[in-house]
Amino acid sequence: MHKLNHALHVLTDEQLSRGRTTVDVVRAALAGGATVIQLRDKTASTRRLLELGRVLRALTREAGATFIVNDRADVALAVDADGVHVGQDDLPAREARRIVGANRVLGVSASSVAEALQAERDGADYIGAGTVFATVSKPDAGAPIGLEGLAQIARAVAIPVVAIGGVNAANAAECVAAGAAGVAVISAVVSADDVAAAARELREIVRK
Repeated sequence: MHKLNHALHVLTDEQLSRGRTTVDVVRAALAGGATVIQLRDKTASTRRLLELGRVLRALTREAGATFIVNDRADVALAVDADGVHVGQDDLPAREARRIVGANRVLGVSASSVAEALQAERDGADYIGAGTVFATVSKPDAGAPIGLEGLAQIARAVAIPVVAIGGVNAANAAECVAAGAAGVAVISAVVSADDVAAAARELREIVRK
């Protein structure tokens, strides 16, 4: 598998895409330099996820980007995604690793050092640390961990840490300075007037 560049993860969310399709948003985000695309849709049926996943798999492969499916290890396998990302309330990381095997990427969300260390022990390849700042994309998210919380997680684990939650062009550089290998965004890109330009600006800031 190609080396994973964590600089800019763009997560899909059709409800925040201002009437644009997920495919159009992803195409524009890739044109702007997104290095990882994560298919995230909490409302779509399994069949819809499979259809979307196959299209996004082709687009990311063409762009040389990594394709990850949120939550659904079964869908990730079915569409030959590069990996899966699970949260603390989803499939346990150890189970996700067992399902997708050793050669696919496993990302795990963590909001504390303890969660991050457990995820690393369970076979995670990277940590999605957050939420760093307050965010509209995840109304059920706990209190933000802030840059200090991000820095603590980055120091504690040996695997890459990606900052997520309220990250945008105004604070992405601070996340990298705190030890993040890259940033993961939803609304900062998918809700932007110009998706490609928003991705390009973030990519320029992270520069990895």
